Amino acid sequence: MKKILVIEDERSMRETILELLEAEGFQGIGAENGSIGIQKAQEYLPDLILCDVVMPHLDGYGVLSSLRHNPATATIPFIFLTAMGARERVREGMQMGADDYLTKPFTAEELLGAIASRFARQAILTSQSQQQLDDLRNSIALSLPHELRTPLHGILGLAGLLLEDYQTIERQEILEIAEGIYAAADRLHRLIQNYLLYVELELTTKDLNRITRLRSASTHYPKVLIANVATQIAKRYGRETDLFLNLENTVVQIADLKLHKIAEELIDNAFKFSKAGTAIQLTTVADAEGLTLWITNHGRGMTADQIASLGAYMQFERKFYEQQGSGLGLAIAKRLVELHGGSLSIESTPGQQTTIQVTLPGSHQVSTNPRL
Repeated sequence: MKKILVIEDERSMRETILELLEAEGFQGIGAENGSIGIQKAQEYLPDLILCDVVMPHLDGYGVLSSLRHNPATATIPFIFLTAMGARERVREGMQMGADDYLTKPFTAEELLGAIASRFARQAILTSQSQQQLDDLRNSIALSLPHELRTPLHGILGLAGLLLEDYQTIERQEILEIAEGIYAAADRLHRLIQNYLLYVELELTTKDLNRITRLRSASTHYPKVLIANVATQIAKRYGRETDLFLNLENTVVQIADLKLHKIAEELIDNAFKFSKAGTAIQLTTVADAEGLTLWITNHGRGMTADQIASLGAYMQFERKFYEQQGSGLGLAIAKRLVELHGGSLSIESTPGQQTTIQVTLPGSHQVSTNPRL
């Protein structure tokens, strides 16, 4: 049974609508003002909301704004009920995210028609979302086994070599084999950790309390943190001379470990997908809004379609490249940035240059009512 919340301060109107809904097989939930309506929306998570515009204390626009800022209620279909038919007010409501607008007085047929239309539209959106989820599942099912097998084969192969020839292998060879086993195991461990983190972040997007806790920490010296991460990665690739830093500092509303993860994934990709001898440039600019980071490499790049299709386990042009990488790290970085109220964008010219821009809010910029 679908639940419909009716937020209407006029008692007779509210009760009439609720009686009609119950007669049509819906579960009606009434709220006599905007504040109570918000509370009941968060408590019941209805399938649709009917809301009067003109109400004391908190009007319909305030209700809609509050609900759209809460991830748990942001996508609930919302229909305004109002005696005002002015075009400007209709446009205002639609711009704020209302799905429909009924002008009082309306007939039972008009109300039920609007409800049916919203549910039909919601069914289409749900089907599209399910298709996207199925695509992700299929991508994971196809890519994850390969990504796991590659380092695992290395571990098994090198360990088997030790078991078969341990009596004749020289000490230096044993060291090299041990280093190979460690590198493959480290890659496997990182892949598993990234997969688990990605799942955790996807769950976090649906939980307002988790988002609030995530945004409660701050980093006071992002300049130092980013420089350290970049230097370590450049050293690992043997490309210290390719790294160029121009960093400013300000306090950002994100925990050190989370910022470290973002920087690690993005900078590692910059080195991984560019050739030795080409520059990797990192620039940060601090202002009143927070911190903006640019990471530029002169590697293979991505097309506009590839950027638009960015997702976990997306393999761009894999058959032409030997570099391993599931795209999961980039998806994790993007999700972490968004969960902290920031943004991540990519500009790229294939075969020439890629620039990733990350914007993170300052410690005073994050709202207490998180919005993705």
